Amino acid sequence: MHPTQIDPITLPGRPCGLAAALELVGDRWALVALREVFFGNHQFSQIARNTGAPRDRLAARLKDLVNAGILEQRPGVDGSRYRGYHLTEAGRDLGPAVLSLMTWGDKWAVTEPTMRQTHRDHPLVLTPICQTCGEPADESEVTREMTVPDWDLTGRQTSGA
Repeated sequence: MHPTQIDPITLPGRPCGLAAALELVGDRWALVALREVFFGNHQFSQIARNTGAPRDRLAARLKDLVNAGILEQRPGVDGSRYRGYHLTEAGRDLGPAVLSLMTWGDKWAVTEPTMRQTHRDHPLVLTPICQTCGEPADESEVTREMTVPDWDLTGRQTSGA
């Protein structure tokens, strides 16, 4: 099992990749720290300043993200002892989720968007694309099937109930 993976059977409730992901990155300070690293801020002082997180909590979250294999520490570009935080492959794969949460927040959680995001010369609009067929993935065309024994979409199925 990769360091970033959790056995979903061990979590309370429905076994689910979302629940497992939230175990790793669901803390507020973890997500805003990741945002800062995505924005190119690698030093602890930059991340602390831009998140507003208490330094002790931020240090703990960054350590958790490193231990989970989402971030890694590298020596500073000038060879100094100060180590910067950088995304691993697992961290980079969180990019669309972080971007989606930011977009959702700009639409539903704040009175005015706080950032403009563009793609080339136009506003960035995210659309999920199926990696297998290359077509947009419309929610009405998605089917779901639980692969964990004794579970279906309505919940846990107990024998004799």
